[in-house]
Amino acid sequence: MSVTAAELGLTAGTWNIDPAHSEVTFTIRHLMSKVRGSFTAFSGSVEIAEDVLASTATAEIEISSIDTRNADRDAHVRSADILDVENHPTIKFVTKGVRSEGDKNLLDGELTIRGVSRPITLDVEFNGVGEDPWGGTRAGFTATGSISRKEYGIEFNVPLSGDKALLGDKVDISLEIQAVRA
Repeated sequence: MSVTAAELGLTAGTWNIDPAHSEVTFTIRHLMSKVRGSFTAFSGSVEIAEDVLASTATAEIEISSIDTRNADRDAHVRSADILDVENHPTIKFVTKGVRSEGDKNLLDGELTIRGVSRPITLDVEFNGVGEDPWGGTRAGFTATGSISRKEYGIEFNVPLSGDKALLGDKVDISLEIQAVRA
């Protein structure tokens, strides 16, 4: 069932991601726990359609902005072993469709990492819309999903005793997005 932008309090049109009030984070298993990281430089926009299911989004993340709270690890993740920032400086996302399944809102898209484009589905929650103190209108969204790093050609690992490895394959992605009406 389709929902209109007006029913959600949104105005159809362009909403630009505000990186100062948004987060792009990830979690991956490292040894016997999980390591969290973020990207601090990114941009994008959401094109809200009157029929919300016809909306689109695009985003670009600068890999050099990775922050896992460890400078040596960040340098290694930027290297050709993992994300290869020298040859592939950005991660890109483009929407391929929006749909509802039961009480879930799903954003289907294409994620490009290291020049490899793969489909991804993000579970999206609309957090509301309102006026900000500076005269703008803001909307909030939370999106989550997971990818297999190996599907993007990221094979680096260090074998440990038994059948264990330094890094897990699954990378959980979490986005907290605040967008401003253009």
